[in-house]
Amino acid sequence: MTGWIIPDWPAPANVRALVTTRAGGVSRGPYASLNLASHVGDAAAAVAENRRRLRAQLPDEPRWLAQVHGIRVVDAAAVASGIEADASLARRAGTVCAVMTADCLPVLLCDAEAGAVCAAHAGWRGLAGGVIEAAVAAMRCPPETLLAWLGPAIGPQAFEVGDEVREAFLARLPAAAAAFVPREGGKWLADLYRLATQRLNALGVSRVFGGGFCTYREAERFYSFRREGITGRMASLIWME
Repeated sequence: MTGWIIPDWPAPANVRALVTTRAGGVSRGPYASLNLASHVGDAAAAVAENRRRLRAQLPDEPRWLAQVHGIRVVDAAAVASGIEADASLARRAGTVCAVMTADCLPVLLCDAEAGAVCAAHAGWRGLAGGVIEAAVAAMRCPPETLLAWLGPAIGPQAFEVGDEVREAFLARLPAAAAAFVPREGGKWLADLYRLATQRLNALGVSRVFGGGFCTYREAERFYSFRREGITGRMASLIWME
């Protein structure tokens, strides 16, 4: 689909991944046009049509999660859509892992032998709480064999947070201080891409790709909850052929 993002990373040939954008759907108003979330107030018929258009590009229906900003990881092949979790993995071909975002960071993982793939939803709460650590552990692969790709999230010039967010990261990894730039009024600009890369590197995952997007500033391309409040969601998906 024109306008969607195909991750540029050296994943094995049988690994497929894509990220949707606002383009290519039928939703209107603040959800225009390819909103894939059924929980944000969009018309059910529009969401169904948007999901149908996405499904046409996939080997199976995505296993949609009820994301709660936690760290639970599930086996996508063993659960029904709608289960509460913030990451899913697949070990067999054709099972599509998916996470939805509109500022939070989507993290896609695969191993060099393509024996497993994973999609994780890493907003600041999940990232601070350890969703990346949980996802890497669930894959049961040596970290040096893993590749990570960081998808569209709110960028480091736009993500203003308070002391509590910074402290949540520093409590687990003091080096996280480098990912925060002070602002007036006791606020900080936080770099989700740097924070995620630090966590991955600390686990031994050194091959990290992607990043460089800003959902907040790229209004024509991406949904942003912080920018709009009422808005749609993009999907980041990964599977094996």
